[in-house]
Amino acid sequence: MLVMTRFVVPEGDDGFAERAHAALAALAACKGYLRGRLGRAYDDPKHWSIVTEWESVGAYRRALGNFDVKMYATPLLAQALDEPSAFEVLAEAAPGGELKVTSSDRA
Repeated sequence: MLVMTRFVVPEGDDGFAERAHAALAALAACKGYLRGRLGRAYDDPKHWSIVTEWESVGAYRRALGNFDVKMYATPLLAQALDEPSAFEVLAEAAPGGELKVTSSDRA
């Protein structure tokens, strides 16, 4: 499962990166977390994203109930753009590898 959360950070909010680091660390400590990254747009430095991967949607939802996630990630996630952020992975390919396609779990 892939979670892509995007932010538009006003100029002068010098603490955003530090808060994002704390949020990412809190998420990373949760069971089912696979990997995550904080990114900033090259073309417009006000635009940031946090991308995380999880074993399942259940693991991600359980992580949102974790105390440290509530303390460090939830306030940051409240600043995110109001758009879908959780995605099921339907295809993937490693460098030089074959494309692996999976079917949707959606009913």
